[in-house]
Amino acid sequence: MCGKDVKEQKVLQEVERFISKHKMLDSVRTVVVGVSGGPDSLALLHYFWKLSHSRKLRIIAASADHGLRGEESATECRFVESFCREKDIIFAGQTLDVAGHMKRTGQPLQSAARELRYNFFAEVMNMYGAEALALGHHGDDQTETILMRLVRGSEGESLSGIRAVRKFTDGKIIRPFLCITKAEIEQYCEVNDIQPVHDPSNKSGKYTRNRYRQAVLPFLKQENPSVHKRFQQFSETISEDETYMMKQAESALSEALTVLAEKECVLSVPAFLKMPIPLQKRGITLILNYLYKQIPSSLSSLHKETFLALLNSVQPSGILHFPSGLRVKKSYDSCLFTFAEEAEHADFSYEIPIPGVLVLEAGELSAEMLETASIDRGKDVFVCASEEVKLPLTVRSRRAGDRMTLSGMAGSRKLKDIFIDSKIPQTERNIWPVVEDAEGNILWLPGLKHSALISAHKPAHSEKWFAIHFRKYCQDV
Repeated sequence: MCGKDVKEQKVLQEVERFISKHKMLDSVRTVVVGVSGGPDSLALLHYFWKLSHSRKLRIIAASADHGLRGEESATECRFVESFCREKDIIFAGQTLDVAGHMKRTGQPLQSAARELRYNFFAEVMNMYGAEALALGHHGDDQTETILMRLVRGSEGESLSGIRAVRKFTDGKIIRPFLCITKAEIEQYCEVNDIQPVHDPSNKSGKYTRNRYRQAVLPFLKQENPSVHKRFQQFSETISEDETYMMKQAESALSEALTVLAEKECVLSVPAFLKMPIPLQKRGITLILNYLYKQIPSSLSSLHKETFLALLNSVQPSGILHFPSGLRVKKSYDSCLFTFAEEAEHADFSYEIPIPGVLVLEAGELSAEMLETASIDRGKDVFVCASEEVKLPLTVRSRRAGDRMTLSGMAGSRKLKDIFIDSKIPQTERNIWPVVEDAEGNILWLPGLKHSALISAHKPAHSEKWFAIHFRKYCQDV
Protein backbone atom coordinates (compact mmCIF):
# COMPACT_ATOMS: atom_id res chain seq x y z
CA MET A 1 0.00 0.00 0.00
CA CYS A 2 1.53 3.34 -1.09
CA GLY A 3 1.80 6.43 1.09
CA LYS A 4 -1.24 8.13 -0.45
CA ASP A 5 -3.39 5.06 0.14
CA VAL A 6 -2.29 4.91 3.79
CA LYS A 7 -3.18 8.59 4.22
CA GLU A 8 -6.56 8.01 2.59
CA GLN A 9 -7.29 5.15 4.98
CA LYS A 10 -6.49 7.40 7.94
CA VAL A 11 -8.80 10.09 6.56
CA LEU A 12 -11.61 7.58 6.05
CA GLN A 13 -11.18 6.24 9.58
CA GLU A 14 -11.28 9.82 10.91
CA VAL A 15 -14.54 10.49 9.07
CA GLU A 16 -16.06 7.18 10.22
CA ARG A 17 -15.24 8.00 13.85
CA PHE A 18 -16.74 11.48 13.45
CA ILE A 19 -19.94 10.09 11.94
CA SER A 20 -20.22 7.56 14.74
CA LYS A 21 -19.47 10.10 17.49
CA HIS A 22 -22.25 12.42 16.34
CA LYS A 23 -24.67 9.59 15.43
CA MET A 24 -25.08 11.12 11.99
CA LEU A 25 -26.44 8.02 10.29
CA ASP A 26 -28.42 6.51 13.15
CA SER A 27 -31.89 5.57 11.82
CA VAL A 28 -30.98 7.05 8.41
CA ARG A 29 -31.80 5.13 5.25
CA THR A 30 -31.86 7.91 2.64
CA VAL A 31 -29.32 10.74 2.36
CA VAL A 32 -29.50 13.78 0.09
CA VAL A 33 -26.01 15.09 -0.69
CA GLY A 34 -25.73 18.76 -1.68
CA VAL A 35 -23.32 18.86 -4.64
CA SER A 36 -21.90 21.85 -6.50
CA GLY A 37 -19.27 19.93 -8.46
CA GLY A 38 -16.39 21.36 -6.43
CA PRO A 39 -13.82 19.19 -4.59
CA ASP A 40 -15.58 19.18 -1.19
CA SER A 41 -19.07 18.23 -2.29
CA LEU A 42 -17.96 15.84 -5.05
CA ALA A 43 -15.65 13.99 -2.63
CA LEU A 44 -18.55 13.78 -0.16
CA LEU A 45 -20.84 12.35 -2.82
CA HIS A 46 -18.18 9.81 -3.80
CA TYR A 47 -17.70 8.90 -0.12
CA PHE A 48 -21.41 8.27 0.38
CA TRP A 49 -21.61 6.36 -2.90
CA LYS A 50 -18.96 3.94 -1.60
CA LEU A 51 -20.59 3.87 1.84
CA SER A 52 -24.00 3.06 0.36
CA HIS A 53 -22.82 -0.42 -0.63
CA SER A 54 -21.90 -1.44 2.92
CA ARG A 55 -24.55 0.58 4.79
CA LYS A 56 -27.40 -0.02 2.34
CA LEU A 57 -28.05 3.69 2.09
CA ARG A 58 -30.02 5.30 -0.72
CA ILE A 59 -28.14 8.34 -2.04
CA ILE A 60 -29.60 11.31 -3.91
CA ALA A 61 -27.39 14.07 -5.33
CA ALA A 62 -29.00 17.53 -5.24
CA SER A 63 -27.33 20.17 -7.41
CA ALA A 64 -28.53 23.78 -7.64
CA ASP A 65 -27.55 26.14 -10.45
CA HIS A 66 -27.82 29.66 -9.01
CA GLY A 67 -27.98 31.14 -12.50
CA LEU A 68 -25.36 33.74 -11.68
CA ARG A 69 -22.51 32.65 -13.96
CA GLY A 70 -24.48 31.84 -17.09
CA GLU A 71 -23.37 28.82 -19.07
CA GLU A 72 -20.45 28.14 -16.72
CA SER A 73 -22.69 27.26 -13.75
CA ALA A 74 -25.12 25.37 -15.99
CA THR A 75 -22.19 23.28 -17.26
CA GLU A 76 -21.18 22.46 -13.68
CA CYS A 77 -24.69 21.20 -12.94
CA ARG A 78 -24.59 18.98 -16.04
CA PHE A 79 -21.17 17.73 -14.94
CA VAL A 80 -22.63 16.58 -11.60
CA GLU A 81 -25.50 14.89 -13.45
CA SER A 82 -23.00 13.04 -15.66
CA PHE A 83 -20.99 11.95 -12.60
CA CYS A 84 -24.17 10.57 -11.04
CA ARG A 85 -25.11 8.72 -14.22
CA GLU A 86 -21.74 6.94 -14.23
CA LYS A 87 -22.17 5.88 -10.60
CA ASP A 88 -25.90 5.09 -10.88
CA ILE A 89 -26.74 7.77 -8.29
CA ILE A 90 -30.16 9.44 -8.29
CA PHE A 91 -29.79 13.05 -9.45
CA ALA A 92 -32.00 16.07 -8.71
CA GLY A 93 -31.09 19.41 -10.26
CA GLN A 94 -32.73 22.81 -10.40
CA THR A 95 -31.93 26.29 -11.71
CA LEU A 96 -32.62 28.95 -9.09
CA ASP A 97 -33.75 32.50 -9.84
CA VAL A 98 -31.47 34.20 -7.34
CA ALA A 99 -31.56 37.58 -9.09
CA GLY A 100 -35.36 37.58 -9.05
CA HIS A 101 -35.46 36.54 -5.40
CA MET A 102 -33.10 39.39 -4.51
CA LYS A 103 -35.40 41.84 -6.28
CA ARG A 104 -38.52 40.48 -4.58
CA THR A 105 -37.12 40.29 -1.05
CA GLY A 106 -34.37 42.93 -1.02
CA GLN A 107 -31.89 40.37 0.34
CA PRO A 108 -28.18 40.60 -0.51
CA LEU A 109 -26.79 38.09 -3.00
CA GLN A 110 -25.40 35.43 -0.68
CA SER A 111 -28.45 35.45 1.63
CA ALA A 112 -30.87 35.13 -1.29
CA ALA A 113 -28.83 32.31 -2.86
CA ARG A 114 -28.59 30.44 0.44
CA GLU A 115 -32.33 30.69 1.13
CA LEU A 116 -33.28 29.35 -2.31
CA ARG A 117 -30.64 26.61 -2.15
CA TYR A 118 -31.85 25.31 1.20
CA ASN A 119 -35.48 25.49 0.04
CA PHE A 120 -34.47 23.30 -2.89
CA PHE A 121 -32.69 20.83 -0.61
CA ALA A 122 -35.80 20.64 1.59
CA GLU A 123 -37.96 19.87 -1.45
CA VAL A 124 -35.63 17.06 -2.54
CA MET A 125 -35.57 15.59 0.98
CA ASN A 126 -39.36 15.65 1.09
CA MET A 127 -39.64 14.12 -2.39
CA TYR A 128 -37.48 11.12 -1.51
CA GLY A 129 -38.34 10.83 2.18
CA ALA A 130 -34.72 11.48 3.17
CA GLU A 131 -33.80 11.67 6.84
CA ALA A 132 -30.52 13.55 6.31
CA LEU A 133 -28.95 16.24 4.14
CA ALA A 134 -25.16 15.85 3.89
CA LEU A 135 -23.05 18.93 3.15
CA GLY A 136 -19.34 19.16 2.40
CA HIS A 137 -18.15 21.74 4.94
CA HIS A 138 -14.70 20.78 6.22
CA GLY A 139 -12.39 21.61 9.11
CA ASP A 140 -10.86 24.65 7.41
CA ASP A 141 -14.37 26.06 6.86
CA GLN A 142 -15.02 25.61 10.57
CA THR A 143 -11.82 27.44 11.56
CA GLU A 144 -12.57 30.33 9.19
CA THR A 145 -16.17 30.64 10.38
CA ILE A 146 -15.31 30.79 14.08
CA LEU A 147 -12.53 33.33 13.48
CA MET A 148 -14.82 35.52 11.36
CA ARG A 149 -17.52 35.47 14.02
CA LEU A 150 -15.07 36.30 16.79
CA VAL A 151 -13.79 39.28 14.83
CA ARG A 152 -17.35 40.44 14.04
CA GLY A 153 -18.28 40.35 17.74
CA SER A 154 -20.58 37.33 17.74
CA GLU A 155 -21.42 35.64 21.01
CA GLY A 156 -23.22 32.64 22.49
CA GLU A 157 -24.26 29.81 20.20
CA SER A 158 -23.04 31.73 17.16
CA LEU A 159 -19.43 31.21 18.34
CA SER A 160 -19.83 27.45 17.97
CA GLY A 161 -19.49 27.95 14.23
CA ILE A 162 -20.79 25.24 11.91
CA ARG A 163 -22.82 22.55 13.63
CA ALA A 164 -21.86 18.95 12.85
CA VAL A 165 -25.53 17.98 13.14
CA ARG A 166 -28.60 20.20 13.28
CA LYS A 167 -32.32 19.88 12.70
CA PHE A 168 -33.58 20.64 9.21
CA THR A 169 -37.21 20.29 8.08
CA ASP A 170 -38.32 16.84 9.30
CA GLY A 171 -34.77 15.50 9.32
CA LYS A 172 -31.28 16.83 9.92
CA ILE A 173 -28.21 18.32 8.28
CA ILE A 174 -24.99 16.36 8.73
CA ARG A 175 -21.44 17.46 7.95
CA PRO A 176 -19.11 14.42 8.06
CA PHE A 177 -16.04 16.30 6.72
CA LEU A 178 -15.71 18.82 9.56
CA CYS A 179 -13.01 16.57 11.02
CA ILE A 180 -10.70 16.80 7.97
CA THR A 181 -8.99 19.57 6.01
CA LYS A 182 -9.34 20.92 2.49
CA ALA A 183 -5.93 19.43 1.63
CA GLU A 184 -7.08 15.99 2.76
CA ILE A 185 -10.21 16.29 0.62
CA GLU A 186 -8.14 17.25 -2.42
CA GLN A 187 -5.90 14.25 -1.80
CA TYR A 188 -8.99 12.02 -1.58
CA CYS A 189 -10.05 13.35 -4.99
CA GLU A 190 -6.61 12.62 -6.44
CA VAL A 191 -6.43 9.05 -5.08
CA ASN A 192 -9.93 8.25 -6.36
CA ASP A 193 -9.42 9.95 -9.74
CA ILE A 194 -12.17 12.48 -9.08
CA GLN A 195 -11.93 15.52 -11.37
CA PRO A 196 -13.94 18.32 -9.70
CA VAL A 197 -14.65 21.74 -11.13
CA HIS A 198 -13.19 24.85 -9.48
CA ASP A 199 -15.17 28.04 -8.87
CA PRO A 200 -12.84 31.01 -9.55
CA SER A 201 -14.75 33.16 -7.04
CA ASN A 202 -13.29 31.00 -4.24
CA LYS A 203 -9.95 32.75 -4.82
CA SER A 204 -11.28 36.29 -5.05
CA GLY A 205 -10.10 38.66 -2.31
CA LYS A 206 -13.48 40.37 -2.65
CA TYR A 207 -15.00 37.93 -0.15
CA THR A 208 -14.18 38.04 3.56
CA ARG A 209 -13.88 34.26 3.90
CA ASN A 210 -11.33 34.08 1.11
CA ARG A 211 -9.15 36.68 2.82
CA TYR A 212 -9.14 34.60 6.01
CA ARG A 213 -8.39 31.50 3.95
CA GLN A 214 -5.47 33.10 2.15
CA ALA A 215 -3.92 35.22 4.92
CA VAL A 216 -4.90 33.87 8.34
CA LEU A 217 -5.32 30.11 7.99
CA PRO A 218 -1.82 29.37 6.59
CA PHE A 219 -0.24 31.11 9.61
CA LEU A 220 -2.34 29.06 12.06
CA LYS A 221 -1.47 25.83 10.26
CA GLN A 222 2.21 26.70 10.56
CA GLU A 223 1.77 26.95 14.31
CA ASN A 224 -0.33 23.78 14.51
CA PRO A 225 -1.06 21.62 11.43
CA SER A 226 -4.03 20.11 13.33
CA VAL A 227 -5.53 23.47 14.27
CA HIS A 228 -8.84 22.47 12.65
CA LYS A 229 -9.25 19.77 15.31
CA ARG A 230 -8.80 22.32 18.08
CA PHE A 231 -11.42 24.57 16.53
CA GLN A 232 -13.84 21.67 16.12
CA GLN A 233 -13.31 20.79 19.77
CA PHE A 234 -13.95 24.44 20.68
CA SER A 235 -17.14 24.38 18.59
CA GLU A 236 -18.50 21.32 20.35
CA THR A 237 -17.65 22.67 23.81
CA ILE A 238 -19.37 26.00 23.12
CA SER A 239 -22.42 24.20 21.74
CA GLU A 240 -22.72 21.93 24.78
CA ASP A 241 -22.28 24.84 27.20
CA GLU A 242 -24.81 26.98 25.35
CA THR A 243 -27.42 24.23 25.37
CA TYR A 244 -27.18 24.04 29.16
CA MET A 245 -27.07 27.82 29.69
CA MET A 246 -30.10 28.40 27.47
CA LYS A 247 -32.12 25.93 29.51
CA GLN A 248 -31.13 27.79 32.67
CA ALA A 249 -32.06 31.12 31.07
CA GLU A 250 -35.43 29.78 29.92
CA SER A 251 -36.24 28.64 33.45
CA ALA A 252 -35.24 31.98 35.00
CA LEU A 253 -37.01 34.00 32.31
CA SER A 254 -40.33 32.28 32.99
CA GLU A 255 -40.44 34.16 36.32
CA ALA A 256 -39.83 37.56 34.71
CA LEU A 257 -41.70 37.51 31.38
CA THR A 258 -45.43 37.70 30.70
CA VAL A 259 -46.85 37.11 27.22
CA LEU A 260 -49.67 39.60 26.58
CA ALA A 261 -50.61 38.61 23.04
CA GLU A 262 -49.07 37.14 19.93
CA LYS A 263 -45.79 38.98 19.30
CA GLU A 264 -46.19 41.13 22.40
CA CYS A 265 -44.82 40.61 25.90
CA VAL A 266 -43.84 42.54 29.01
CA LEU A 267 -40.77 42.03 31.16
CA SER A 268 -40.42 42.72 34.87
CA VAL A 269 -37.24 44.80 35.03
CA PRO A 270 -36.40 44.01 38.70
CA ALA A 271 -36.95 40.26 38.19
CA PHE A 272 -34.87 40.26 35.01
CA LEU A 273 -31.99 42.17 36.61
CA LYS A 274 -31.89 39.64 39.45
CA MET A 275 -30.85 37.01 36.91
CA PRO A 276 -27.06 36.47 36.55
CA ILE A 277 -25.67 38.52 33.66
CA PRO A 278 -24.89 35.44 31.49
CA LEU A 279 -28.55 34.42 31.81
CA GLN A 280 -29.71 37.98 31.06
CA LYS A 281 -27.82 37.89 27.75
CA ARG A 282 -29.37 34.58 26.82
CA GLY A 283 -32.74 35.73 28.09
CA ILE A 284 -32.93 38.56 25.56
CA THR A 285 -31.99 36.05 22.84
CA LEU A 286 -34.93 33.85 23.88
CA ILE A 287 -37.30 36.83 23.85
CA LEU A 288 -36.19 37.88 20.36
CA ASN A 289 -36.45 34.32 19.06
CA TYR A 290 -40.05 34.25 20.30
CA LEU A 291 -41.01 37.65 18.87
CA TYR A 292 -39.45 37.34 15.43
CA LYS A 293 -40.78 34.79 12.97
CA GLN A 294 -37.38 35.06 11.28
CA ILE A 295 -34.45 36.89 12.86
CA PRO A 296 -33.70 40.00 10.71
CA SER A 297 -30.29 40.11 9.08
CA SER A 298 -29.64 43.52 10.67
CA LEU A 299 -30.14 42.26 14.24
CA SER A 300 -26.81 42.05 16.06
CA SER A 301 -25.21 41.69 19.46
CA LEU A 302 -25.13 45.50 19.65
CA HIS A 303 -28.93 45.54 19.94
CA LYS A 304 -28.66 43.25 22.96
CA GLU A 305 -26.01 45.50 24.51
CA THR A 306 -28.23 48.57 24.16
CA PHE A 307 -31.18 46.66 25.63
CA LEU A 308 -29.21 45.69 28.74
CA ALA A 309 -27.91 49.27 29.03
CA LEU A 310 -31.50 50.55 28.90
CA LEU A 311 -32.64 48.26 31.71
CA ASN A 312 -29.65 49.22 33.87
CA SER A 313 -30.03 52.94 33.20
CA VAL A 314 -31.09 55.26 36.04
CA GLN A 315 -33.52 56.84 33.59
CA PRO A 316 -37.05 55.59 34.41
CA SER A 317 -38.12 55.34 30.78
CA GLY A 318 -36.71 54.90 27.31
CA ILE A 319 -37.40 53.37 23.92
CA LEU A 320 -35.27 51.29 21.53
CA HIS A 321 -35.98 50.74 17.84
CA PHE A 322 -35.13 47.21 16.77
CA PRO A 323 -35.30 45.85 13.19
CA SER A 324 -38.63 45.06 11.49
CA GLY A 325 -40.54 47.56 13.61
CA LEU A 326 -39.95 46.00 17.03
CA ARG A 327 -40.14 48.59 19.80
CA VAL A 328 -38.70 48.04 23.27
CA LYS A 329 -40.31 50.48 25.72
CA LYS A 330 -39.06 50.76 29.28
CA SER A 331 -41.33 52.44 31.84
CA TYR A 332 -40.17 52.25 35.45
CA ASP A 333 -40.32 48.56 36.52
CA SER A 334 -41.66 47.12 33.27
CA CYS A 335 -40.40 46.79 29.72
CA LEU A 336 -42.83 46.25 26.84
CA PHE A 337 -41.91 44.49 23.60
CA THR A 338 -44.32 45.32 20.79
CA PHE A 339 -44.30 45.79 17.04
CA ALA A 340 -45.04 49.23 15.62
CA GLU A 341 -47.71 49.87 13.04
CA GLU A 342 -46.40 49.68 9.50
CA ALA A 343 -46.65 53.43 8.98
CA GLU A 344 -44.69 54.09 12.17
CA HIS A 345 -42.05 51.64 11.08
CA ALA A 346 -41.67 53.22 7.64
CA ASP A 347 -40.98 56.81 8.75
CA PHE A 348 -39.07 58.30 11.65
CA SER A 349 -37.70 61.70 12.65
CA TYR A 350 -35.82 62.56 15.86
CA GLU A 351 -33.84 65.53 17.10
CA ILE A 352 -30.24 64.51 17.78
CA PRO A 353 -29.28 65.24 21.41
CA ILE A 354 -25.82 66.81 21.71
CA PRO A 355 -24.43 65.29 23.83
CA GLY A 356 -26.45 62.10 23.88
CA VAL A 357 -27.15 58.73 22.30
CA LEU A 358 -29.92 57.84 19.88
CA VAL A 359 -30.65 54.17 19.16
CA LEU A 360 -32.18 53.61 15.73
CA GLU A 361 -33.17 50.51 13.84
CA ALA A 362 -30.12 50.67 11.56
CA GLY A 363 -27.59 51.63 14.21
CA GLU A 364 -26.57 53.94 17.02
CA LEU A 365 -25.78 57.66 16.85
CA SER A 366 -23.74 59.04 19.74
CA ALA A 367 -22.99 62.76 19.89
CA GLU A 368 -20.41 64.59 21.99
CA MET A 369 -19.21 68.14 22.53
CA LEU A 370 -15.52 68.84 21.84
CA GLU A 371 -13.23 71.55 23.14
CA THR A 372 -11.04 71.28 20.05
CA ALA A 373 -11.29 69.62 16.65
CA SER A 374 -9.47 66.59 18.00
CA ILE A 375 -11.38 64.02 15.91
CA ASP A 376 -11.05 63.55 12.17
CA ARG A 377 -14.10 63.28 9.98
CA GLY A 378 -14.85 59.92 8.36
CA LYS A 379 -17.74 58.01 6.85
CA ASP A 380 -18.85 56.96 10.33
CA VAL A 381 -17.94 60.25 12.06
CA PHE A 382 -19.46 63.68 11.50
CA VAL A 383 -17.34 66.53 12.92
CA CYS A 384 -18.46 70.12 12.72
CA ALA A 385 -18.00 73.56 14.23
CA SER A 386 -21.26 74.70 15.80
CA GLU A 387 -21.35 77.94 13.77
CA GLU A 388 -21.20 75.99 10.50
CA VAL A 389 -24.72 74.57 10.82
CA LYS A 390 -28.20 75.59 11.82
CA LEU A 391 -29.07 73.60 14.94
CA PRO A 392 -30.80 71.45 16.03
CA LEU A 393 -29.85 68.55 13.80
CA THR A 394 -32.45 65.92 12.97
CA VAL A 395 -32.07 62.30 11.94
CA ARG A 396 -34.89 60.91 9.84
CA SER A 397 -35.82 58.27 7.30
CA ARG A 398 -35.45 59.00 3.60
CA ARG A 399 -38.20 60.76 1.66
CA ALA A 400 -39.19 60.77 -1.98
CA GLY A 401 -37.08 63.26 -3.92
CA ASP A 402 -34.33 63.59 -1.29
CA ARG A 403 -31.17 65.12 -2.76
CA MET A 404 -27.72 65.80 -1.35
CA THR A 405 -24.96 68.19 -2.42
CA LEU A 406 -21.68 66.30 -2.84
CA SER A 407 -18.10 67.48 -3.25
CA GLY A 408 -16.81 67.63 -6.80
CA MET A 409 -20.28 67.71 -8.32
CA ALA A 410 -22.31 70.48 -9.85
CA GLY A 411 -25.75 70.56 -8.31
CA SER A 412 -27.01 67.72 -6.14
CA ARG A 413 -27.55 63.96 -6.28
CA LYS A 414 -30.57 61.80 -5.46
CA LEU A 415 -30.24 59.73 -2.28
CA LYS A 416 -31.73 56.83 -4.23
CA ASP A 417 -28.74 56.87 -6.61
CA ILE A 418 -26.27 57.08 -3.71
CA PHE A 419 -27.86 53.99 -2.12
CA ILE A 420 -27.68 52.11 -5.43
CA ASP A 421 -24.03 53.05 -6.02
CA SER A 422 -23.18 52.01 -2.43
CA LYS A 423 -24.99 48.67 -2.94
CA ILE A 424 -27.29 49.21 0.04
CA PRO A 425 -29.99 46.48 -0.02
CA GLN A 426 -33.56 47.68 -0.60
CA THR A 427 -34.55 46.39 2.85
CA GLU A 428 -32.05 48.73 4.55
CA ARG A 429 -32.80 51.94 2.64
CA ASN A 430 -36.03 52.78 4.49
CA ILE A 431 -34.30 52.53 7.87
CA TRP A 432 -31.03 54.22 6.86
CA PRO A 433 -30.48 57.43 8.89
CA VAL A 434 -30.47 60.78 7.09
CA VAL A 435 -29.03 63.72 9.07
CA GLU A 436 -30.24 67.23 8.23
CA ASP A 437 -29.95 70.71 9.74
CA ALA A 438 -32.74 72.98 10.99
CA GLU A 439 -33.27 74.30 7.44
CA GLY A 440 -33.74 70.82 5.97
CA ASN A 441 -30.35 70.56 4.26
CA ILE A 442 -29.06 66.97 4.20
CA LEU A 443 -25.60 67.05 5.77
CA TRP A 444 -24.67 63.42 6.25
CA LEU A 445 -25.62 59.90 5.24
CA PRO A 446 -23.94 58.01 8.11
CA GLY A 447 -21.54 55.39 6.85
CA LEU A 448 -21.81 56.66 3.26
CA LYS A 449 -21.45 60.35 2.36
CA HIS A 450 -20.87 63.85 3.74
CA SER A 451 -22.47 66.91 2.19
CA ALA A 452 -20.31 69.52 0.47
CA LEU A 453 -22.25 72.10 2.51
CA ILE A 454 -19.95 71.30 5.44
CA SER A 455 -16.34 72.18 4.76
CA ALA A 456 -13.79 69.37 4.95
CA HIS A 457 -11.38 71.98 6.35
CA LYS A 458 -11.74 72.86 10.02
CA PRO A 459 -12.32 76.55 10.85
CA ALA A 460 -9.24 77.91 12.58
CA HIS A 461 -10.90 79.95 15.32
CA SER A 462 -13.99 77.98 16.28
CA GLU A 463 -14.54 77.50 20.01
CA LYS A 464 -17.46 75.06 19.84
CA TRP A 465 -17.22 71.70 18.18
CA PHE A 466 -19.26 68.54 18.20
CA ALA A 467 -18.90 65.05 16.78
CA ILE A 468 -21.51 62.41 15.96
CA HIS A 469 -20.42 58.78 15.71
CA PHE A 470 -22.41 56.15 13.81
CA ARG A 471 -22.22 52.49 14.78
CA LYS A 472 -24.10 50.35 12.27
CA TYR A 473 -25.72 47.15 13.45
CA CYS A 474 -24.17 44.21 11.61
CA GLN A 475 -25.46 40.71 11.13
CA ASP A 476 -23.58 37.94 12.99
CA VAL A 477 -21.89 35.75 10.48
